[in-house]
Amino acid sequence: MNDSQSISIAVLTRSQDDVELVNRILRAAGHAAHCHWVPAPARLDETLEAQPVEIIIVNQDRYPDTVRQIIEQKEAFVPEVPVIAAAARVDEAAIQKAMQQGACDLVSLGNPARLQAVVTRELRAFRIEKALNSTISSATEYRRQLHDYMQGSTTAIAYIQEGIVTDLNNAWLDMFGIPDKQEAVGLPLMDMFAEESRAAVKGALVATVKGKWQRGEKLEAKARLRNGVSTIQMELQLVDFDDGPHVQIRVLPQAQEDEPTRRVQEALKRDPTTLFFHRNQFLEKTAKRLSNKPKSGLHALAWIQPDRFSDLRKTVGIVASEEILAQLAEEVRKRMSPRDIAGRFEGTVILALLERGNERDAEVWARHLVEHLREVDFKVGSHTVNLTCTVGVCAVSGVYSNMEELVAAVAEAHASGKKSGGDCAFLTESTDIDTRMRKYDEIWVRYIKSALMENRFRLAQLPIAGLRSDTKQMYDMLVRMLDEQGNAVLPSDFLPAAERNNLMKTIDRWMITASLDFCAENKADQVFVRLSRQSLQDGTLFEWLKKELGKRRLPAASLCVQYPEEEAAKQIKAMRQVVGQFRSLGVAFALEHFGVEKSRFQILDILKPDYIKIDGELMHTLTSDMRMQENVRQVAEAAENRKILTIAERVENANAMAVLFQLGVHFMQGHYVHEPEVVLQEPPGVSQTTLEAIAGS
Repeated sequence: MNDSQSISIAVLTRSQDDVELVNRILRAAGHAAHCHWVPAPARLDETLEAQPVEIIIVNQDRYPDTVRQIIEQKEAFVPEVPVIAAAARVDEAAIQKAMQQGACDLVSLGNPARLQAVVTRELRAFRIEKALNSTISSATEYRRQLHDYMQGSTTAIAYIQEGIVTDLNNAWLDMFGIPDKQEAVGLPLMDMFAEESRAAVKGALVATVKGKWQRGEKLEAKARLRNGVSTIQMELQLVDFDDGPHVQIRVLPQAQEDEPTRRVQEALKRDPTTLFFHRNQFLEKTAKRLSNKPKSGLHALAWIQPDRFSDLRKTVGIVASEEILAQLAEEVRKRMSPRDIAGRFEGTVILALLERGNERDAEVWARHLVEHLREVDFKVGSHTVNLTCTVGVCAVSGVYSNMEELVAAVAEAHASGKKSGGDCAFLTESTDIDTRMRKYDEIWVRYIKSALMENRFRLAQLPIAGLRSDTKQMYDMLVRMLDEQGNAVLPSDFLPAAERNNLMKTIDRWMITASLDFCAENKADQVFVRLSRQSLQDGTLFEWLKKELGKRRLPAASLCVQYPEEEAAKQIKAMRQVVGQFRSLGVAFALEHFGVEKSRFQILDILKPDYIKIDGELMHTLTSDMRMQENVRQVAEAAENRKILTIAERVENANAMAVLFQLGVHFMQGHYVHEPEVVLQEPPGVSQTTLEAIAGS
């Protein structure tokens, strides 16, 4: 017998034989009973004070006090300890009378089995109640200590339950300029934040309650502080009190300001109007960035210049026009990602170095910027003016041998946009570039064909995480290529050349087979593979795919084919037929890079995709642009109504995750979830030695 089975019992009777009988009966049931004989009421106080009694058994026939008197006596020592009455004769009436006096039950010492059952039951109930009381007491003490710590802390701390402030400390009152604690307790937390940050704050609160907020993750929000609206950083943590779960919010202390000398030196590097880098500093930083390729994606240079700025200068004046340029720069800054840099290049020209997934992403960013600026009212003095902008975009690649050629190319792209009427985004196009591109492609085509034949392609996976649940294991599949020295080559380097030279069909088929093998080996629920236009126009694709699916014991829905929404819209009739063929095989279909500005829901009704992937370019402004938030909410609702699942692309920080959580999006992918990871070092198919064999033709 172990210690957890031992019982400390007070047996109230004039006969010691009763004590021995109870001891034998309970030990026969497996209990290590320690019985304390109480022959008279005067001894009960001594026993209860000296021993950790868990049960009292009283023989009513051989003890002078009634059950009621015993209960009154023991209340001063152990009020929760149960009293079991015993007697020679037991019937329903006697049991009822004993229980009315306060006994838990009445048993007969002549019925050992019932005594054992009653003792076991009451012991279990007593110990559970004791443990519960201890837990409640500990929780109460913990909350008291937490409250004392919170009130004495110089860090601003508040507790929130279902969006309502339940407690806060003096540091919070001081930071937010609240004169009295009672003015804030019971009010919505959202009242303390700027409207543009409320979606992120709400989403973070809900995510924390649902266990989706990562410990130590920081949330940025614009708060209504004593000294005005300012950006603060907060940590959120779920705590359980006796009245339910609360979210603890801690405002992180702001970083100490740099030394004055450092701040002056930094200011000297920046243009005083736009607050972007001066020309020389921008070119210097750009050259340094370009010497190190991004982990995924590519760099692109954007030439941003307002149209007909000289006319605007005549309207508002030369001096005031600089203020307009400053406001324009602020709008550009809001739409840049943390890894982008910008500089005032000359006059009204702003150059921005973007880090994006591919050339198309950079173009979309430029187009969104142009469309946004059309809607902005620029105010200076008594004037309210509007302006348009033309943005030239050039993807950085080996085509350009130096910075001069790169800047000249993006300047030419901007000039082409101006010639076409301005107010647009324009990608690099010129005869000179085409000539150099062909020479550049000749090299890459040899590399690609060699890598395919020598099995130097590798698969990389990007997990897709659930915002509402984690029940599905899904991955977005990416491709990497190894050069002859075994160094990884990013898709942004070789895929454009493959697309221009009709090699995508072969790469796509490699991706499908490798992804299906990954799915089987890793027991994934679904893998997402993007197909090129070349593959979708290939009449042999579906028969080939049917055979590949037949070779593996995988549900066809394990594969989800994805295609850009903008490209699908350009060939909607053909896409409808293609999607129908995928559906006939049981393969899922996703529209990626789904835009939200024009609420293009008609394509959802025509193609009926299983998923839509919300364009990753929107994530850069989602946390602060309320109009964008509303558009995403409408897309999420439209998809929900059509039973389409939504995935947010390129989620890179906790703020974006919190907003998406609030807007009702189902899943997310991006660097916030996980960096792309190469998963197949030795993919299958090493025996394939020709492009024809790899392509399956």
